[in-house]
Amino acid sequence: MNSEIRKDFPMLGGTSLIYFDNACTTLKPQQVIDAEMEYYSKYSGCAGRSAHHVAKKTDEEFELARHNIANFVNANEEELIFTRNTTEALNLVANSFEMPQGRDEIVTTIMEHHSAYVPFFEKSRKEKLKLNIVKETDAIEEWKEKITKKTGIVVVHAVNNTIGSEPPLRKIVKFAHDNGAVVLVDGAQSVPHSITDFKKNNLDFLAFSGHKMLGPTGIGALVVKKELLTKLKPFMVGGGTIEEVKLDKVKYLEGPHRFEAGIQNYAGAIGFSSAVNYLKKIGMSRIEEYEKRLIVEMEKRSNEIAKLTIYGNFKDKKSAIFTFNINGVKPHQVTIMLDKMKKICTRSGVFCAQPAMDYLGAGNGAVRASLYFYNTMEELDVFFKSVDEIAKTLGS
Repeated sequence: MNSEIRKDFPMLGGTSLIYFDNACTTLKPQQVIDAEMEYYSKYSGCAGRSAHHVAKKTDEEFELARHNIANFVNANEEELIFTRNTTEALNLVANSFEMPQGRDEIVTTIMEHHSAYVPFFEKSRKEKLKLNIVKETDAIEEWKEKITKKTGIVVVHAVNNTIGSEPPLRKIVKFAHDNGAVVLVDGAQSVPHSITDFKKNNLDFLAFSGHKMLGPTGIGALVVKKELLTKLKPFMVGGGTIEEVKLDKVKYLEGPHRFEAGIQNYAGAIGFSSAVNYLKKIGMSRIEEYEKRLIVEMEKRSNEIAKLTIYGNFKDKKSAIFTFNINGVKPHQVTIMLDKMKKICTRSGVFCAQPAMDYLGAGNGAVRASLYFYNTMEELDVFFKSVDEIAKTLGS
């Protein structure tokens, strides 16, 4: 990637910071910061309410953001609901989607983020549904075994946040649809890193967050296939969702606004749209290709270090995530040492995916280095030299 790109990110200028915690949240380019500040300084009004020119400008920019973000994943703007984050989007589906008659089973995987697993665990508990768990997520035979005519919804990641691998999503979607089930995809770790096509992949629901793709925190999106929107019951109600209220009846708006209760995060949506513009300018295919190079380099460097336990196969990785432990050293200690030694920011723990980490044999946690297109091969040099030094000094 062009080193000029790094100049757009204030946190990367004039410091020795090595930011390898992108699966948690990404850094923000100045263009996104400016877009948010422009809302606050030039047209900080309410969308969809007041008739004055400030409010109209807010409404125009807010709906333009909806159109732009929907277009980024090849969806229609009337299919995109703004949420606070992926977690809220997943909860919205869990609470709004009513299981069809005769379908009392949910299928999900052991590799899901807590934000995908827990809402549907709670749904299954409250509604007395059966929760079927796929363990070998890359094995289509297990998916075929678990998805049946009793399945109402399949909940699955496009790329998991623990080791950066992906299940055979297109095959899963087809098999689910053949059995009459709908599919909810957690795209938090895929939309920022690869080309996403909601229509081509025939998805029913797609959830993702702005902050994992250069955008602000506190803004996310749920894309819902148009014909399913009318079948969802409102999750939160109040101002902004209402067409008419009488003492004895309430009529809700149609489309995405039905699910956007109260004043929205206009600045966040506008910043999110700016982030999408930035990614489009770089090119998602270019980002994908660069991350492949990072993954190849990760494998090469890691093979040169003894006393490491590495989780996940590099050939299966679809994003530049390196998850590991130094034998005999607690993961939190490794993360703290990397930070103190070279200002390398990584994450340690179970990454809000405890069942997945238990399944991988890292129930006590691991260290995760997650990279993005603004990271460099030179930063990988520093990182792996530091890991090697810790392993030689403290590893067993």
